[in-house]
Formats: sequence, C-alpha cells, structure tokens
Amino acid sequence: MAQPESIKMTTLTATKHVAETEAEAGTAFNPSNTDISGSADLNQSPAQKLRFEHVGRTFTDRATQHTVLRDVTYEIAPGEIVALLGASGCGKSTLLRIAAGLDTPTTGQVHIGSQPVTGINSRAAVAFQESRLLPWRTIASNVALGLPLGTSKKTATARVNDLLDVVGLRDFADHRPREVSGGMAQRASLARALAREPGVLLLDEPFGALDALTRLRMQDLLVDIHQQSPTTVLLVTHDVDEALQLADRVIVLGHTDADLPGATITREVRVTAPRPRSRASTELAQLRGELLAELGVGNHDC
Repeated sequence: MAQPESIKMTTLTATKHVAETEAEAGTAFNPSNTDISGSADLNQSPAQKLRFEHVGRTFTDRATQHTVLRDVTYEIAPGEIVALLGASGCGKSTLLRIAAGLDTPTTGQVHIGSQPVTGINSRAAVAFQESRLLPWRTIASNVALGLPLGTSKKTATARVNDLLDVVGLRDFADHRPREVSGGMAQRASLARALAREPGVLLLDEPFGALDALTRLRMQDLLVDIHQQSPTTVLLVTHDVDEALQLADRVIVLGHTDADLPGATITREVRVTAPRPRSRASTELAQLRGELLAELGVGNHDC
C-alpha cells in the first residue's frame, strides 16, 4: 500500500523508505552556467563545531565481536571542510553515521556544538552515495522533505525554489526522479540536505556513483555552495583527488598496530590552498603522493 503524502518525514528518516531507482534521462550541468550569488540567499544558520572524543565501534554477532573503530579523537571547526580517507571497510561511513545519530558508538562520544549526539536531530543533515529520492514525489517535493517540521507553506515554497536555483534544477521541479539523470538526482539530494540549514553537513561518498565529468562538476558545485553558505562539512570519500580539491584537512583512517583491532587516525594533511583550486596544482600533486603512500599505493613516475 502506498504511503500517504501527509506522512511527515525528515531528510534522514525519509531515506529509509526509498526504492533504488537509476535515472536515465537528463542534461549536462555546468556550475559556471548557474549564478549562485544572485539566484538565492540560503541564509544558512551558523556552522557548528563537530567533535569526536575517543570514539570506538564494535559490532557483535552472537559470540563474535568485530571492532571497526577505536579511539578516534578529532575536532572540526565551524565552517571547515574535512575529508575522511581510508581503505574500504575501515569505518569511514560508520564514523559518519555515528555523527549523524544513525548509529551509537560503543565507546566515546560525538558533540555537535556543545551538545552530545544522542540521536537524529536538526543540527545535522546527510547526503548519501545514492540520491535516495522518493520515486512518487517530484524533485521539488523531495527537496521539501528536508525542511524543518512546522515550516510554513510560503516559506517552504520560497526555500525550495531558492535551493533548486542553486543546484540548477528549477526547470525540473515537477519531474519525478526517474525522469532525470543520476547527476541531477544527486543535486536534488544535496539540496534536500541543505534545506534544513544544517550546522553540520555529512556527505557519505555523495559523488561516488557518478561519471567522471559529472563528479567534477558536483565538486565545483559544492565549493560554490560552501563559499556562499560555509557550513561545517564532513566528507567520506575514496578519491584522494576529490579530498584535496574540497577539504581544508584530510584525515586518514587506518590500522596502526597489528595487536589492536579497529581503525583509528593515522595521518592528517592540511590543504592550505584557497578554494576553488586548480586541478593542475603542483602543491596538490605533492600532497596526493603523500596520501597515496599513506594508503599503501605506490607512486610510479615512469
């Protein structure tokens, strides 16, 4: 039985009820064609500090325990973009889910601002690798799911229209997710996450499923949006170049001791170049080599 439209769901809870659809139609998007500075005023709430204190996570399956994370401690300043790198299965997404209140740490605690994270709350919003749009809703009404409960109809309409302008989807407001491309659906997902004006934006490989060119355009779009409304961002990615293009700091998760289970922070790299950054930068190329070496990937100069 179809779920009635009247059911109120936040951005996070709504993502649990979507069907996985692959959009096929659409047009190329170029952030340079979107006047972000003039199209909308996001009027975002103040960015929040995000702090992890000795966070560990152990999963138990009957008599077996599997420790994924141990003693993760670091702080992200308000308005800072931090990227999490690491091998598959090292706990990057688990750490992000804990920050979102979607999972509970076995040890330690996470704070957004001065308050501990004890469950899903309006201070944070999440965008996942899949767009997780509700297939029976239009693009505009999917974005509206991210608005705080109690938002007036007039305010909601204006906010959604502003966000659709920012991500270049105003002309597709009445389309269903199946009628737009994967990149367009992901832009709608990002707009939905921004709709609640989050103090912390949590991005779990949000561009990982996109083709190479669309991924680069989405990176540029995120930079443009952050320049206008600099919220705090934690980005999980496997892409070293993406981390260097977007982040102020890159945190590497890995194993430091064979006798201690679980991943922890093994390296922190600060990227001082201002955004937007040149992808041909020699500084970024040097940092790329350092991060690849940290991840156990050889650097072939021949």
